[in-house]
Amino acid sequence: MRLLFLGDIVGRPGRNAVIERLPGLRDRWRLDCVVINGENSAGGFGINEAICEEILAAGADAITLGNHSWDQRETLVFIERQPRLLRPANYPAGTPGRGANLIDTRSGHRVLVVNVMGRLYMDPLDDPFAAVDRELETCPMGQVADAVIIDVHAEATSEKEAMGHYFDGRASLVVGTHTHVPTADHRVLPGGTAYMSDAGMCGDYDSVLGMQKEESIRRFIQKTPGARMEPALGEGTLSGIAVETDDRTGLAVRVAALRLGPNLEETWPRFWD
Repeated sequence: MRLLFLGDIVGRPGRNAVIERLPGLRDRWRLDCVVINGENSAGGFGINEAICEEILAAGADAITLGNHSWDQRETLVFIERQPRLLRPANYPAGTPGRGANLIDTRSGHRVLVVNVMGRLYMDPLDDPFAAVDRELETCPMGQVADAVIIDVHAEATSEKEAMGHYFDGRASLVVGTHTHVPTADHRVLPGGTAYMSDAGMCGDYDSVLGMQKEESIRRFIQKTPGARMEPALGEGTLSGIAVETDDRTGLAVRVAALRLGPNLEETWPRFWD
């Protein structure tokens, strides 16, 4: 299978980059499954229903979230009727929505997508390791799911790496989101799981993590209240990770970083060209 995961969409530049480029990439690379983190897609804070449907229509099979899941209050309602929108699975019991889903792809495969949030320097949610364990016990790769993608929305690289090694051999991909900066550690772990500490963001990299530079810099210098943070409005860059799996096991055989757009050195999975 050919899997593509794209990092956090930040505002309109990120949405435009996805909407304009993803349909062509799906066709060009014959992608089986595309998962995108969309937690900053609505003006940099959360996601709304119209944007969710727009991203799905552009070619995403599932959308994951994170600590900004509920910034748009309407998400508490529409997430219940949109099974392809996932919030972290380690939110307390009774939280609206779901943290995992077995997605039927256009190519006829079944991909388990799991979203969890880290606990280091983040809100103290339930244990993310145990949350993913529960999902994998009910939907193991190679038996129920053809592939498994785990989005670890976390601040600490150590926590993300620990999750990568813990689930090595049980998932096709463990990928980090949240910090908006693509890391250079994409690789296939010894047990066959593709890993990357952070997929980066889909947004304007002439910014501070996708937000306008001026207010971000001012807050560090002056440490006083100011204007609302707004997404930068330059051209967006797609950033993420591409994974090719073994059809029999669901484990990764090849992995490559994806960066398409200005401000960063472009790279893509040349083994698919």
